[in-house]
Amino acid sequence: MNKTIRRASVFALLLVFALLVRATWVQFYDGKALADDSHNRRNAIRTYADPLGNIVVGGQSVTGSARTSGSSDLAYKRTYKDGSLYAAVTGYASQAYAPTQLEGIYADLLNGTDARLRTVMDTVTGSRAAPGDVITTIDPAVQKAAAEALGDKKGAAVAIDPKTGRILGVVSTPSYDPSTLTDANTAGAAWKKLNADADQPLTNRALRQPLPPGSTFKLVVAAAALEDGLYPNVDTPTTSPDPYTLPGTTTVLANENASAPCENATIRTALRYSCNNVFAKMAVDLGQDKVRAQAERFGFNDDTLDVPVRAYPSVYPSGMDRSSTALTGIGQFDVTATPLQMAMVSAAIANGGKLVAPHLVSRITDSGGDVLENYDDEAGTEEIVSSTTAAQLRSAMRTVVEDGTGSNARISGATVGGKTGTAQHGENNSKTPYAWFTSYATSDTNGKEVAVAVVVEQSDAARSEVSGNGLAAPVAKAMMEAALTG
Repeated sequence: MNKTIRRASVFALLLVFALLVRATWVQFYDGKALADDSHNRRNAIRTYADPLGNIVVGGQSVTGSARTSGSSDLAYKRTYKDGSLYAAVTGYASQAYAPTQLEGIYADLLNGTDARLRTVMDTVTGSRAAPGDVITTIDPAVQKAAAEALGDKKGAAVAIDPKTGRILGVVSTPSYDPSTLTDANTAGAAWKKLNADADQPLTNRALRQPLPPGSTFKLVVAAAALEDGLYPNVDTPTTSPDPYTLPGTTTVLANENASAPCENATIRTALRYSCNNVFAKMAVDLGQDKVRAQAERFGFNDDTLDVPVRAYPSVYPSGMDRSSTALTGIGQFDVTATPLQMAMVSAAIANGGKLVAPHLVSRITDSGGDVLENYDDEAGTEEIVSSTTAAQLRSAMRTVVEDGTGSNARISGATVGGKTGTAQHGENNSKTPYAWFTSYATSDTNGKEVAVAVVVEQSDAARSEVSGNGLAAPVAKAMMEAALTG
């Protein structure tokens, strides 16, 4: 064969091979990427070709689907019942924007593309499977009680069943109606309005906005002191001068109540009067490493906490000097926590020192109601503190409610323990402080239990009236009453 012809033939074969490789690449790699691209209109058409599965609260669907009007190629759109009440749980499924919260996490289940939903007939015909449902752990009574008690305040609240880890309530205010974001024709204007709102209604404050926890963090420091053996019990006097000067400084740490018996106070008394000097000195005596270790056992510094919505990590810092360590003892400096995290602290204390993994989905099912996964059965348990330490802290928390700063959380017919907190906000505390309350309650008649945490960021109360007992404790009380009687 002529050399020129031979070379041309080889070159032609190489071109054919290159085309085959490229076609294979496009079909099996680029093709999948294009199919999965969020901007691919065909995905939206397929998702909204039929009604979606539902998110269920208390046995009733709080979501639905409705036929779209006009000439849209998207046959259905998502609808919500009591949308603003459950927005922090459901999130939204939008024809225009990526889904969030449970709508996003279980998108494949709810639109029928989850492989576990496919039947033999679906496989043969290539049809989309009937969508499944998400059954939440939310108690409607607790959810409504929290929303009504928070009212027009900016804040958040979480309630957990300590025995099971089931999240009974997740509320973030101000809220929004996810129905305004479902229709592609109108979602844009609603999206701009919501994002321009200074109160940030799209932010899930309950799970995803850590703030300084203030004096509620003193429970963590007390737990560390008892577990370490720094003090044998909550009724042993501490070594706590009053006034207390931050180590290495001339700054005197004041107590909210100047006349409170905080000098060398016991842990019980220090929690009752929220003595800053006691817990600041305690954090220094323990050292930041021991306090951090205890905080992390409760869940701080965990950036993988899924409930199944990914919660922002609550933070206990590192690399501090002794004066900063002292401030962490009262939940200040760079300590931050979400309401979920502080509810976990109370839940572990209420449950004998053991924390059951918090979760807001009980199970997911197929269209026929058959369970695909049961998260109640899968919830793990971890010992955070000993049962002795937990009992000591429960007793001291009861004193806070019965005889101390948490009196607004008292419930007739129930045993209630709690801890108030007022966290500084802004440089030199120039802005309105955050009001916190975390607590547990046990019914004296039916044995039901609940743990709660509430934060109020902003209200119409005068600055001098901002306190955990005044603003946050009544919200916690309403939630606890609903949980114990429901």
